[in-house]
Amino acid sequence: MSAPAHIEVRDLSMAYGEFVVQRDLSFTVRKGDVFVIMGGNGCGKTTLMRALVGLQRPAAGTVRYDGEDFWGVAQGDQERMKRRLGIMFQGGALWSSLTLAENVALPLAEYTNLPPKRIAEIVSFKLALVGLAGFEDFYPSELSGGMKKRAGLARAMALDPDILIIDEPSSGLDPLTARRLDDLILELRDSLGATVVVISHDLASILTIGSDSIYLDADTHTMIQTGNPREALASGDPKVRHFLTRGTA
Repeated sequence: MSAPAHIEVRDLSMAYGEFVVQRDLSFTVRKGDVFVIMGGNGCGKTTLMRALVGLQRPAAGTVRYDGEDFWGVAQGDQERMKRRLGIMFQGGALWSSLTLAENVALPLAEYTNLPPKRIAEIVSFKLALVGLAGFEDFYPSELSGGMKKRAGLARAMALDPDILIIDEPSSGLDPLTARRLDDLILELRDSLGATVVVISHDLASILTIGSDSIYLDADTHTMIQTGNPREALASGDPKVRHFLTRGTA
């Protein structure tokens, strides 16, 4: 028996004015999935992410979280739904003037009434989860690229979200650091019971962590349903196999 749907996207189209980025997107993300949105540069992956997290209203279609239509509810309800999402933007998107502890504490200070001591305890715990125990007082400029990504992940987890949305986690990282980050994402999915949506064009990462996926095609401006990326690599749509093999198959 398959897991229940956590996110349902139906007939979604995204556009900038008259230019349609992607159209007729329909897919389901089930609880516990590591769902990969993949495709080449300029295909609309980040635009789709913005529609999923409330940063850009789609031109048409619906995004439902546990059956609730995100773009069809009042703004107050949207804010409530957003608190269920942990978002890690590409590069970590940390505030350079704040320490790691202050960065991770931001969502807790904004959305909860917890006392400072309790917030500090939660921050230390979240940083320890991503292997950054003892780095509370470091600034982003003092960290490597991989450490910044992990710090961004800690901040995304600050409010104990049941859905993590991660934009290009491997971008700019060497292969070994990227693999460690992939392993961390799987560990967090298992330990927290979270559903993970990853936006990526990194083939090694896609094949390592993805349990389900779609491919956004820049030529036709719509999606190709691909399922498990490893199965797609062996017997999927020719265009997807071409992407997953860097054009060697």
